[in-house]
Amino acid sequence: MPDIVVMFFLLGVVAGLLKSDLTIPKAAYDTLSLLLMLTIGLKGGMGLHGNLSLQLVPELLLVLLLGALIPLLLFPLLRKLIQLSLADSASIAAHYGSVSAGTFAVALAYAETHQLPIAPQATLYLVLLELPAIMVGLALFRRFSSGDTNNHSKISLLHETLTNRGVVLLAGGVVIGYLYGPMEGAPVTDLFTNAFKAVLALFLLEMGLTAAENLRPIPFRHWRLLCFALVAPTLLSLFGMAAAAIVGLTTGGALVLASLTASGSYIAAPAAIRAAIPQANIGLAMLASLGVTFPFNVLVGIPLYHQMITLLIG
Repeated sequence: MPDIVVMFFLLGVVAGLLKSDLTIPKAAYDTLSLLLMLTIGLKGGMGLHGNLSLQLVPELLLVLLLGALIPLLLFPLLRKLIQLSLADSASIAAHYGSVSAGTFAVALAYAETHQLPIAPQATLYLVLLELPAIMVGLALFRRFSSGDTNNHSKISLLHETLTNRGVVLLAGGVVIGYLYGPMEGAPVTDLFTNAFKAVLALFLLEMGLTAAENLRPIPFRHWRLLCFALVAPTLLSLFGMAAAAIVGLTTGGALVLASLTASGSYIAAPAAIRAAIPQANIGLAMLASLGVTFPFNVLVGIPLYHQMITLLIG
């Protein structure tokens, strides 16, 4: 049986495909996403409490490098093979170099269910993959665009990316969790961590509804992009597995990193790219990352990556 939170995602998909009147109010969805990201940050910060050292620097730098490398590799593939426009190629490269907090949460829940140890710094992977991917995606667009009229400066883009609510909550949660630890902060943090799976279940219910909406009706005219969104996660997960093997992560840590490199952003990247590359069709990015890649990772990918890690790196 899959983890119970996955069943809530399936419920949302089925309800959406049946055109049910089931909806999650926008205010409720915003609250759920805020709670989810804050809780992930707190869990990571509490784990780092008393365990932060310079030995983590090579590992975190390697993750940062992955965030820049993946969009660089995907951009020519999207441009030539998938035959997307320059703006959409840069946009989707940035989305897939960036990461999905929802996928991270599901991978975290899967690891906990299977008692796979995860290093506390894994939460930092979210921010370290997000920022360089968006910056590289924009740099690629500007590099190959002769008629770019967008006046966003690098400083303004950096500010917009760093002050995105997801980044603020994740980073802020890490800092608060690190400062207070699991004991001193327990009266507050226990409320978040104990409700983690319940919040994740409701979040995935909404994600299921949204995924079904993106796929109804199936946009066959974008068949190349749909194939990319289905095949890319497994191939991109290999980058995470390779990095995990290099720095000697545990099975749980390797699973989280592989799941992140296999994912596509649907929260932070769309907001940043919409402002920085107005020519890009954000709907295409959402179709790929949320309509295809996210369901694949939640339903098939994460258990598959676990098996691959067990076979490849033990």
